[in-house]
Amino acid sequence: MRPTRLLVLACAAVTALVPASAAAAQSAPAAHVAQAAPRPPVSIAATPTDQLVPDLRPSPGVVNGQPTTVKEHPSVIAGLRVGGGNAQGQSCTASVVGRRTILTAAHCMIDVGGAKSYLYGDDDLNTAGDETFRTKVASFKAHPKYTGAGGWKTGYDVAVVTTEDDIPVPQAQWAKVAGSGDAALTRPGKNGFVLGYGKTAASGGLSGRLDKAALPVNDAGDCQVFDVRVNPDLMVCTGYDDGHIGICSGDSGGPYTVDGIVVGVVSWGAGNCDRYSIMSRLTNEMGDWAKNEIGGQDPPGDGKFTVGLSPSSGSVDAGRTLSTTVTSKAGDQGPEKLDLSASGLPDGATATFQPTSITSGDNAKLTFQTTAGTPKGTYKATVTASGPSGKKTATYTLTVGGDSPSDGPRPSVSPSSGSVSRGGLAQPTVTVTGGTGASRLTASAPGLFSAPMFFPQTVEPGGTSTMTAFAPFQPGTYKVTITATDTAGKSGTTDYTLTVR
Repeated sequence: MRPTRLLVLACAAVTALVPASAAAAQSAPAAHVAQAAPRPPVSIAATPTDQLVPDLRPSPGVVNGQPTTVKEHPSVIAGLRVGGGNAQGQSCTASVVGRRTILTAAHCMIDVGGAKSYLYGDDDLNTAGDETFRTKVASFKAHPKYTGAGGWKTGYDVAVVTTEDDIPVPQAQWAKVAGSGDAALTRPGKNGFVLGYGKTAASGGLSGRLDKAALPVNDAGDCQVFDVRVNPDLMVCTGYDDGHIGICSGDSGGPYTVDGIVVGVVSWGAGNCDRYSIMSRLTNEMGDWAKNEIGGQDPPGDGKFTVGLSPSSGSVDAGRTLSTTVTSKAGDQGPEKLDLSASGLPDGATATFQPTSITSGDNAKLTFQTTAGTPKGTYKATVTASGPSGKKTATYTLTVGGDSPSDGPRPSVSPSSGSVSRGGLAQPTVTVTGGTGASRLTASAPGLFSAPMFFPQTVEPGGTSTMTAFAPFQPGTYKVTITATDTAGKSGTTDYTLTVR
């Protein structure tokens, strides 16, 4: 971002929009307006992509954003394009809102040319070699009322992008998007912040560094200082009118967040980055549209409650029983009746709930009964809680056969192989059974840029971890050896095959 530098004092007696054709007339005051307060000059409006249209006035200097990190704001991502004018071709900023889904401005996809891609995990694009993930754009949808190139002038400047590869951001860290029910978050007087990789000044400012800046929400009537009207129904006017902080080239599409929710995306501002910052408003049907395209912030059909298992794994000899506790918690809709069921059991095994239905917030006992003929092995049993608001599931890892911890840990990976594009990302699930205490996961992968990572890196018996392997840019087949080492020092291995297209 750039220490954002556009918009202005949300204050004072800014008069109504002055048409560009009236600019000359203002230089010759008439007698009957001699005592009127001076009108603010009209600024040229422009989108803050890397193609920012320069204003005619000299730059007032670097704006006062503060450097920040992806670790602090894990849903922010940099938008690149072939021919982009900022560091590494950076052109826009965006928010990760799904496994392969990104929220940005429509003009970032329509108004500038060049093949688009996204880069994740880098705090400063000016330093080479510390990139963690890149992916190409598979498709995108602009708001249906966005009128095409230049449509940002009239609004609906929002788009949802689908990437070719999974983005390495856990679901719990995806950006939350506002809708029509969140109108209070964009009332004048609210305070929020903007993120972006854009320039720190319109002329000569650095670009490619992730910055953060606090910007207040203003009354749109005070923000009519451009040659384009600020439409309060579709736009949010933020920032100041004195150039000391605001958005600039490369910040387009970045999130404007209030109370932890993205209520706007960076749309446009003054060509010289010295006045108010204008965001596409999401606290209306535009946000509803975006959330519908994203698929909501919860998986489809997810209930408004939570369900879990304690413990979530266990071992039993064939012919014996094993019990665990189903836990639940009510959501924002309050208590609701939950019907419990189980699937994925091995042959000869049954699951009994006591009781079979609970009220969210209560617990139930779950007993697994095996028979002498139940095959030995490790199984993933799915426990489903169904309520009026939807369904939630929890997974229990059931090991049949009574294996001894002294045998050491046994890791397995699902799927056991994967195919990704060059520079893409593979994220299989690793499960560890057996062993003494928790097992630490490591991996060796000759030919990859770096060894795969695990989240979490240490798991209890029956626990799972997500392995993240970054594909090289050289096509081929690569073998990843995963090792689990328990607290007794015993190890077990399994292999994962990564094919790079």
